[in-house]
Amino acid sequence: MLRIVWRHASPAYRRIDRAAGFRHFIGMVTILDRSAPLDRPRHPEKADRPETPLLRKPDWIRVKAPGSPVYRETRDIVRQHGLVTVCEEAACPNIGECWSERHATFMVMGDTCTRACAFCNVRTGLPAPLDLDEPARIGDAVAKLGLAHVVITSVDRDDLADGGAVHFAAVIRAIRSASPATTIEILTPDFLRKDGALEVVVEARPDVFNHNLETVPSLYLTVRPGARYFHSLRLLQKVKELAPDMFTKSGIMVGLGEERMEVLQVMDDLRSADVDFLTIGQYLQPTRRHHPIDRYLAPAEFDSFRTIANAKGFLMVAASPLTRSSHHAGEDFARLRAARAARPGA
Repeated sequence: MLRIVWRHASPAYRRIDRAAGFRHFIGMVTILDRSAPLDRPRHPEKADRPETPLLRKPDWIRVKAPGSPVYRETRDIVRQHGLVTVCEEAACPNIGECWSERHATFMVMGDTCTRACAFCNVRTGLPAPLDLDEPARIGDAVAKLGLAHVVITSVDRDDLADGGAVHFAAVIRAIRSASPATTIEILTPDFLRKDGALEVVVEARPDVFNHNLETVPSLYLTVRPGARYFHSLRLLQKVKELAPDMFTKSGIMVGLGEERMEVLQVMDDLRSADVDFLTIGQYLQPTRRHHPIDRYLAPAEFDSFRTIANAKGFLMVAASPLTRSSHHAGEDFARLRAARAARPGA
């Protein structure tokens, strides 16, 4: 059964819409296919892939199971506001630690991604229509959690003409309104073939613009087939051209089969794009049908990467087996600002 739904954009959307030129958001017709099976697999594109063995995790990867009272309180606030977090959807190993400190990374524009990256645990398929009330609910949740710093990420929305840029801007403005003292970090998709989208997001003035390269160029076709390495690199460079004072950040996973020298080349590429903050973490295979782990890197190898990246001129480097883009993001942002202030000529 097909049902046609007419959606009207909120006043906040119409205001951003006119400024950005994305007039298609003033009114949207969405066709919802109710005939799709409810038990659809989470990763249909991986259903026929052969299973690969899961490597036993070394001791330095193990984390405590979540369950503290503050963890449950954070979870309840997320549930009450009907929000999605990347902490849950991506099966982040740090969820127990972060939620016990009232830190949650909100994932906007739904729980279904239009890409099918081989490493990612987020659901893939055709997403639902945008929830135009989501920005206000996120702003309210940020205020109730009392967050000094918040990270907002999203699924890829290749189905939208602007890739979700207007929605990102609406979320940023809603947080500014509900919790003016909160600093905002965004982790965006690549906005591939979405002309003008990046400008809309940057104009909303997040404090940190993060876009992850995820892996080295030679692995893109197998690990991140829907993306383009040099497009992602150019995206980060363009942020600096549009807003030279905005902090930029990017991260990669290791253990996917990359060579050490390839990781060092990615560092050089990011510095050429004037990226401020680099994160490097261990890839963890979500299921037997995801990209296999090539190896677990020892903590000493991450220490080496951190030393080299600092020498190459990054303002901040986070490198450890359990490093993730939003892990300790608030503390890292404070150090990032201090590092910039300490630079000669700052």
